[in-house]
Amino acid sequence: MKAILTLLACLAALPHPTFAQDRVPNVVIIYTDDQGYGDLGCFGSKTLDTPNIDRMAAEGVRMTDFYVAQAVCGASRAALLTGCYPNRIGMLGAPGPKTQHGIHSEEVLLPEICKQKEYATGMFGKWHLGHHRQFLPVHHGFDTYFGLPYSNDMWPFHPTNPKAYPPLPMIEGDKIVDADVTADDQPYLTTWYTERAVKFIEANHEKPFFLYVAHNMVHVPLFVSDKFRGKSRQGLYGDVVMEVDWSVGEILGAIKKQGLDEKTLVIFATDNGPWLSYGNHAGSAGPLREGKGTTFEGGVRVPCVMRWPGKIPAGTTCQEPVMTIDLLPTIARLIGAALPAHAIDGLDVWPLISGQAGARSPHDALYFYWDKELQAVRSGDWKLHFPHKYRSLAEAPGMEGRPNGYRQQTTEAALYNLRSDVGETRNLIDEQPEVVSRLRRLAEQARADLGDSATMQTGSGTRPPAMVRLIAPDPASSE
Repeated sequence: MKAILTLLACLAALPHPTFAQDRVPNVVIIYTDDQGYGDLGCFGSKTLDTPNIDRMAAEGVRMTDFYVAQAVCGASRAALLTGCYPNRIGMLGAPGPKTQHGIHSEEVLLPEICKQKEYATGMFGKWHLGHHRQFLPVHHGFDTYFGLPYSNDMWPFHPTNPKAYPPLPMIEGDKIVDADVTADDQPYLTTWYTERAVKFIEANHEKPFFLYVAHNMVHVPLFVSDKFRGKSRQGLYGDVVMEVDWSVGEILGAIKKQGLDEKTLVIFATDNGPWLSYGNHAGSAGPLREGKGTTFEGGVRVPCVMRWPGKIPAGTTCQEPVMTIDLLPTIARLIGAALPAHAIDGLDVWPLISGQAGARSPHDALYFYWDKELQAVRSGDWKLHFPHKYRSLAEAPGMEGRPNGYRQQTTEAALYNLRSDVGETRNLIDEQPEVVSRLRRLAEQARADLGDSATMQTGSGTRPPAMVRLIAPDPASSE
């Protein structure tokens, strides 16, 4: 009896189980570009039609306090795939066609985590972790890849700086299959990625798979296929959102058709807030302050829904802070895979996603950098901004694909209670000295580890990106 009690005690002390006793789950991440917090019906939109994403929320969990690590394309994606703050791994900003660096081969990406359990891995869409061959998805854990290496506006038709960009390449595997993606091609991007995703699910339905669909839309320039042009209540932007929602529906339909609903975790999120300067070609941050390119909530808090019938309770809401860096360790735990040997920043948040009673964020704090500057820290309901410059619309936003300018603003040190003031309007810094002191101490820990250009600190825990090795002409280079 003593031996049995000892065994039971040991089992009770184990962390929550993986699901390997049935079959390790399939994982699908759908990541859109520049879609705002207020751009889904389930997040309050009254004008944008997103029935498939709304159905995901009704059948799963709506993550109201879900964050990206930086409010810009490349850095956001680096965090999602590595479980690290971009500052830890040197992947900042939005790498373009002249960039000579990319994701380091020693970083461990989500598909490589899944490869430990013999997953099929596929990616379709925007990469943005380096466009040279050595940096491309098929050299970092993905079996198959088809998409653009960076943003779809990095081409000779850029509205403000067209001479800065060469023709836009389409890549399959690690080779360019179309050296000049044109305005005639871009309306098909969402359809092409969706069709590839559905075929990937069909081809791999008998074994576990990891699928990453990273839509170029709703990033400008906006393009939509004929099947959705003019169909929405919000002009071209609404049409594009409608087509993205259709894509979600097609992927969910393929999962259901293969009998995989209860074996598949599906995550929908976006890479940062809306690019507000584009006006009617941009989304909405809803009740949040500012947008893309800032560390205010409108830049870093994004809509997220997760669905896994039988594992995630239907119709639930999680209001605890979670960040994209948490997906890698959470998925690793679910499938029984080992974490990287090097330091990462994400933590297992499955208790939050699955609605376990009393679950709280495992983070002491989440840190918000812009480039190398630590600008804000969130702990619990509190968010402390340090004095910093940020961009805000100068006048009315632009129209029809041309942006209006920003003016540079400066915020003083400010403390906000996000539970009662999600719009970051009431500075409580003088009323909560103990909270401010605690958050400042947490910030000092981050500065020591990750650095901070504002205080001239170099972090002790950072790793460099890789630089391109060009021994012979690189077929994946558009330069």
